[in-house]
Amino acid sequence: MSDQDHSSTFTGWREWVALPEIGVSWVKVKIDTGAQTSALHATQVEEFTRDGADWVRFTVHPWQDSELDEVVVERPVHDRRTVRSSSGHSQDRFVVQMDVTLCGRTIPAEVTLTSREEMVFRMLIGREVLRQGFVVDSAASYLGGRPTASVRRRNRGRS
Repeated sequence: MSDQDHSSTFTGWREWVALPEIGVSWVKVKIDTGAQTSALHATQVEEFTRDGADWVRFTVHPWQDSELDEVVVERPVHDRRTVRSSSGHSQDRFVVQMDVTLCGRTIPAEVTLTSREEMVFRMLIGREVLRQGFVVDSAASYLGGRPTASVRRRNRGRS
């Protein structure tokens, strides 16, 4: 085992993360080793120009089946990418940079913005994040901890 393996952080196949820069304390994510870039459920995505640079405004809905705690976010456009889904469909997406707190570590991430309305998880964490020292235990869940039961109920549309 190499020294790098000793400093690795284990993560389960699903986790709760925070997006501290945009004020999201909890969002349930799927760890997806098949995805290069992380993807976040975003609505009302609109591009605009600020000081000559391309920016994007979008709304984050951290809870499944609930509008509670939605956050309107403005971030510089880091990139635009064509992303192919597991079903083979291609979609052009904005890419923004933001910190992600996963299993107690806050790391920078490239995040694509897309509609995940029909998906169980509001966010996917891809390899670009995982290669920063994470090892996925596919038999485990929530190795980074879980929010309180009252917070978890918000994710199911109940407070």
